[in-house]
Amino acid sequence: MSGLEQEFPGKVSARTVEATDPERADEIRGLGFATHGLVIRSKDGAVLFKQPDHTVDISTVEGAIRQILAPKT
Repeated sequence: MSGLEQEFPGKVSARTVEATDPERADEIRGLGFATHGLVIRSKDGAVLFKQPDHTVDISTVEGAIRQILAPKT
């Protein structure tokens, strides 16, 4: 996912979180993930987009980021 930082320089910050950490179990279940997934959050932590487990599609993720970053009219 670090490629997203390069594709959207200065606008996206990516990090990997260990989904199997017992301290994160409630958060992972709350996101609807069985074991892992991808989440896009706002600066304040609100979930803007998510894809669970093996359904993550990078082109869909890139499109979601473009839409989120698009100027609001």
